[in-house]
Amino acid sequence: MLAQGEDLVPIPGTKREGLMPELPEAERARRTLEAVLGRRIARVDDRDSYVCRPHPPGEIADALVGHELASAHRRGKFLWLETADGPTLGLHLGMSGHIVLDGSGDARWDRFAIEFDDGTRFALRDKRRLGRAVLNPDLGRVGPDAAIVGRGDFRRLIGAGRAPVKARLLDQRAISGVGNLLADQALWQARIAPGRSVSELAIEDLDRLRRELRSAIRSAIRKGGVHTGRFIPARGRGGSCPRCGHALSRGVIGARTTYWCPICQH
Repeated sequence: MLAQGEDLVPIPGTKREGLMPELPEAERARRTLEAVLGRRIARVDDRDSYVCRPHPPGEIADALVGHELASAHRRGKFLWLETADGPTLGLHLGMSGHIVLDGSGDARWDRFAIEFDDGTRFALRDKRRLGRAVLNPDLGRVGPDAAIVGRGDFRRLIGAGRAPVKARLLDQRAISGVGNLLADQALWQARIAPGRSVSELAIEDLDRLRRELRSAIRSAIRKGGVHTGRFIPARGRGGSCPRCGHALSRGVIGARTTYWCPICQH
């Protein structure tokens, strides 16, 4: 989540150790933040100038203290909280962050926190310090949310050009929220090889991919994260396809390590 004028570098990623939050994890974080809506902000810890860049320490606090959080929103992996009558707070989980309520667990890694006048609190906890907190985020270059993108927009945004289909799914300017694991899961479900050029995909292929992507997202949100997908445990050296049992292929597509079934996915 970046401020106006700063380069947008989308970061995939879940709060489980070794995994990175993607859209389902961000949606679960958004639902967690709904618990603090309607509370008045008493204090803000914005001392981490890297996580809160480009704001100097105290700037976010000065803008938010005294306001109430009115609504929690998400597009792709990007979160934002609107106040009832003031600024908007943008949040991004980065590569390892998650939202914690009321100081549970180890607070050493809390990079940004808000305390309310009733004594409750939430924090962005992130060992790797790659999350973000920013005022009035600019989402102008973030594509439609992958969970709700319409059929026509999906065909237009994913089907244009000659990029490998997995690389296009990872492009947050095309559609937002898909990271490495979710892309592999959805392509496996749709029986589409990740290295296929989008120019080779028929309308039926794009529509099937959209259906399976939305299905994978709904399942991951319901079950607790992208890691719960049926294909994900098989990703790794020596892994085999959960559907046909054939050894998986491995390569780098869209600068990301990619696994697929050479028999099921065409």
